[in-house]
Amino acid sequence: MAGMGNQIIKTGYETHITLAGGRIRCLRCTAKSVRSGLQCAKPAMKSSRTQRCSHHGGWATGPKTAEGRQRIAQAHTIHGESTKVARQEYSKASAELSQLEDALHLLGLTTAPRTRGRKAATYRPVRTIEDIKRMMLEGS
Repeated sequence: MAGMGNQIIKTGYETHITLAGGRIRCLRCTAKSVRSGLQCAKPAMKSSRTQRCSHHGGWATGPKTAEGRQRIAQAHTIHGESTKVARQEYSKASAELSQLEDALHLLGLTTAPRTRGRKAATYRPVRTIEDIKRMMLEGS
């Protein structure tokens, strides 16, 4: 086999790994790379029943029951800051502020520069006096 050199191809899993110059022997992560086919070289976590490192899912696996998954979906937060309902309320308030800004510019009541950036998903531009009247009727 030309071109193989001294390359050793390992198949299967190695159950243990030796670290710190041979002074520490522990379980090895059983995750395998899809691309290279090699086993992860990190040690498995002691608390992991699946023998995985923290990078490959050694920590919590999430809710197992349908009730638990539903509870997480209802109270879903991003970084623990806000729920889905709170984000929707924030989006609605942001859209209302953008519409008020449009109305102020349309009526000539301000010369301040417009707010930069992306508008909220529920934002509808106010371009005419009729739009201002409609906005006033919806708000009351």
